[in-house]
Amino acid sequence: MERAVKQNPFKNVGEIHKEWTAAGVSASRTTTHRRMQDMGFSCRIPCVKPLLNNRQRQKRLAWAKDKKDWTAAEWSKVMFSDESTFCIAFENQGPRVWRKRGEAHNPRCLRSSVKFPQPVMVWGAMSSAGVGPLCFLRSKVNAAVYQDVLEHFMLPAVNQLKLA
Repeated sequence: MERAVKQNPFKNVGEIHKEWTAAGVSASRTTTHRRMQDMGFSCRIPCVKPLLNNRQRQKRLAWAKDKKDWTAAEWSKVMFSDESTFCIAFENQGPRVWRKRGEAHNPRCLRSSVKFPQPVMVWGAMSSAGVGPLCFLRSKVNAAVYQDVLEHFMLPAVNQLKLA
């Protein structure tokens, strides 16, 4: 396992586990991760925050329960929309490299990256009739920006897809 990590320290635990089990070792993914740590390797893994808090989850559940008996005809008049930020850069979740203490500046543990990658915010919509256009947002979304998106992108998409 140590040889595999030294050959490519940028592998994730799943890839290392797959190689280890292919070599005939019977172990869980968690055990693989523990053995890596036992050998002195550590890996920076980004934290994942829950997407919804309890209040938001309850509101969505109530909304879903209210619509549980809708017919296909009723759902065919619905359009869902959302915006999301994308950061197009190498390893935008943060560097992941297995290394031992003191190897932080070892050339085999380094990769080039973009220091300040430019994020892009995109708005889009979809329905059973198709998708609306993508809207690239150039500023933070406030009430005025969102109203502009709805007026210039959502309403035309509703008309184009004949949802109204």
